Amino acid sequence: MTRIYLADARAEERTALRLLLLDLKMEIVGEAADWSITLAQAPISNADMLLIDWELLPNSATAALKKLRKACPAALVIILISHLDARQQAALSAGADAFISKGEMPERLAERLRAVAERIQTG
Repeated sequence: MTRIYLADARAEERTALRLLLLDLKMEIVGEAADWSITLAQAPISNADMLLIDWELLPNSATAALKKLRKACPAALVIILISHLDARQQAALSAGADAFISKGEMPERLAERLRAVAERIQTG
């Protein structure tokens, strides 16, 4: 079972993602609504995948993700983006393993999350 740490400032979006993840038979091992809690709790959660909302990252996304990767070296970092634009490339350049648009249809979002989980299981 893929272990997920979920960080998003919006409670309603965390709830929707939590329901989707549970439906995908993924285990949620922690949640946060801000960056400092994410950075403190994610390393002790033993998560396989960190789902982090782009809006939660501090001004220097590159430095923030570098710090997160150092704290959680084995976890895949997936950035959740609200709007598809130049931030996609910025997320990947900042050190994310992948990005997922929160605006995608639930079926497509589930498909993307399953694909990432398969990378974890086979990687």
